[in-house]
Amino acid sequence: MPSFKPIYLETYNKGLLREKVNKAHELLKTCKLCPRKCNVNRLEGRLGVCKTGEKAYVYSYGPHFGEEAPLVGKNGSGAIFFSRCNLLCIFCQNYEISHEGQGEEVSDDELAGMMLSLQDSGCHNINFVTPSHVVPQILSAVEIAIKKGLSVPLVYNTSAYDRVETLRLLEGVFDIYMPDFKFWDPEIAKTMCKAKDYPEWARKAIIEMHRQVGDLVIDESGIARRGLLIRHLVMPEGLAGTRDIMRFIAQKVSPNSYVNIMSQYRPCGKAFEVKEISRQIYPEEYETALQEAKEEGITRLDKPRRVFMIY
Repeated sequence: MPSFKPIYLETYNKGLLREKVNKAHELLKTCKLCPRKCNVNRLEGRLGVCKTGEKAYVYSYGPHFGEEAPLVGKNGSGAIFFSRCNLLCIFCQNYEISHEGQGEEVSDDELAGMMLSLQDSGCHNINFVTPSHVVPQILSAVEIAIKKGLSVPLVYNTSAYDRVETLRLLEGVFDIYMPDFKFWDPEIAKTMCKAKDYPEWARKAIIEMHRQVGDLVIDESGIARRGLLIRHLVMPEGLAGTRDIMRFIAQKVSPNSYVNIMSQYRPCGKAFEVKEISRQIYPEEYETALQEAKEEGITRLDKPRRVFMIY
């Protein structure tokens, strides 16, 4: 396989990245970055659902080894965990970060410095966790980091509650998209995150991501270089709608999609307020989800890592 060069280097050299930074920054004046369309002027400190103004907030950053094997490799995925979120699932396992906003405000220069530090530590990629509400800040920081030698792939690690218009600004910047398709049923989405339109936007977003980067490409050393990696968290009582989601992926995205069906659901945040999700999933629920994926034509499944509790 020829030497890999991240797509953003070509975009930067053509002068296109600066245009993307400017367009994204303009969107902050009447913010419509995500489907919430809060229409607030974040440059003046107005806050919408994500409670984030002109600057991004970061909870932590460092080599992360809890991701999928093609991202982690030997040296880890360089994860940057952004505070706040545009989706706000009531059961979020990072509730203190997404809902309570724990973290520190950072400048674009500081964000670029984090990226370079992760690269210098040997991380195989820079993994932006919960990035949808801070796309302008990320693009600006990427431009700064490129000038200082950034050269590893970028991962857009998202809930998939993304607008296609915003994702198009990221074309030619991100080599790897990692969306989580959470719920198929709009009523379930309404209960879980007050976003009845989540399934519709997630479908559009994932199709657009695949259009940009295609199926996941893994090099001879087992490291992901480019493409789409889809996550799906199995929920108690089948609430996530696994079969429908897997059918959509196989028929509307690609039967060669790389999918990680995750078993680690546990009730966090306000999950205990909803009876159906106030427990962990049972082993048989996870096995059923795997079987449904295979029956719907998904064959490229991430190796299962089971984390069930003993009841």
